[in-house]
Amino acid sequence: MALRRALSAAGRRWAQRLCSAARGDTIFAVSSGHGRCGVAVIRTSGPGSRGALQSLTGRPELPPPRILALRRIRDPATAEPLDRGLVVWFPGPRSFTGEDCAELHVHGGPAVVSGVLRALGRLPGLRPAEPGEFTRRAFRRGKLDLTAAEGLGDLIRAETEAQRRQALRQMEGELGRLYQRWSETLTQALAHLEAYIDFSEDDNVEEEVLSQGQRPAAIVSPVAGTTRDVVEVALNVGGYPLVLSDTAGLRDATDPVEQEGVSRARDRLRQADLVLAVLDAAAVPTEPAGLGAALGSLLPPATPCILVLNKADLLRGGGGALRDACARGDPLPPATLLSCKTGEGLNHLLELLARQLARLCGDPLAGSPSLTQSRHSLHLGDCAAALARYGRERRRDLGLAAERLRLARRHLGRITGHVGAEDVLDIIFRDFCVGK
Repeated sequence: MALRRALSAAGRRWAQRLCSAARGDTIFAVSSGHGRCGVAVIRTSGPGSRGALQSLTGRPELPPPRILALRRIRDPATAEPLDRGLVVWFPGPRSFTGEDCAELHVHGGPAVVSGVLRALGRLPGLRPAEPGEFTRRAFRRGKLDLTAAEGLGDLIRAETEAQRRQALRQMEGELGRLYQRWSETLTQALAHLEAYIDFSEDDNVEEEVLSQGQRPAAIVSPVAGTTRDVVEVALNVGGYPLVLSDTAGLRDATDPVEQEGVSRARDRLRQADLVLAVLDAAAVPTEPAGLGAALGSLLPPATPCILVLNKADLLRGGGGALRDACARGDPLPPATLLSCKTGEGLNHLLELLARQLARLCGDPLAGSPSLTQSRHSLHLGDCAAALARYGRERRRDLGLAAERLRLARRHLGRITGHVGAEDVLDIIFRDFCVGK
């Protein structure tokens, strides 16, 4: 019974939200984050934005669109002054949501912000916005697709330069445009195929159309063999986010627990995109061939790695021979001397790591935007599977082949939020003069 009542209440709330959206309620919220700050931005969206701005400023005339204007802000119910700040008027459809919008840039003290929010809440037709509702309204009015909305969320959460660049590209529509081009190709192929099925008997469509388009770290110890579990930490290196896994050393262990640690280390080694192979600089050969053999005894061939020779502070004479070997490069991978005790070589290691990450991940400003959402990968995988079945069925059953194209296109449409049938009909009538 309790579950039924909860579901019923949830259904009523959802129905109320739909009714509110249908009535065109005006929403408001703090869009600059919460807490004490120098300036807080309070945003409204909806048909009541004009009246709200007029009521709070006490002036019937609005400032020119998209131009900041200094105004005294007061409570319409009591005429009490609340603040003196900047206001901006964004008439629809040239606004973030596509609706009439207004912004009040007020001082960020909690008393000022709460006073302005209370005043807005007392105005008829205005209500507090739900999480993400401004973006939902922008999507509903075609101001951005789902990939751009996700890019906006990623941009807000971005912690590194690479994440910021990728999210900005996605928010500005690059990923959506890429999916749209694919979708247009599938739409055209589907339109041609359906036209051939429907009209080929009347000789209105040639057969050739079928050929068109398609955590905390762990306790450390100087005693060898004491690292057992894989310890992971997230880092930002050169603007690229990475997860660094510290494992047990690779050795012939005799203790059963240490053997398990070595086994886990080898498993993680096979999964890694890049390996930092840390060797004792005082215990390795100094010539490149011997050094390469020592490394090869630990790692499988062609493993992408950086050779890190630690304990450089123990080398006699500064380790000139090893430094020469590291600088020589081939046949060795990128290599550097390091002293975890003194910090010597740490900057060079970070530079090598950043270069290798750039090579692995690519330039976030070049090429197509990367996939940042698991649902994109899911729908693209389903799209590819549908296209593979289309390729097998187009010579056996055109009806089934058309359904596979339709399914592939639907999966692309679910990524961007654009799923419809009218554009298929548009292409049929544009490419084929049916009824001529």
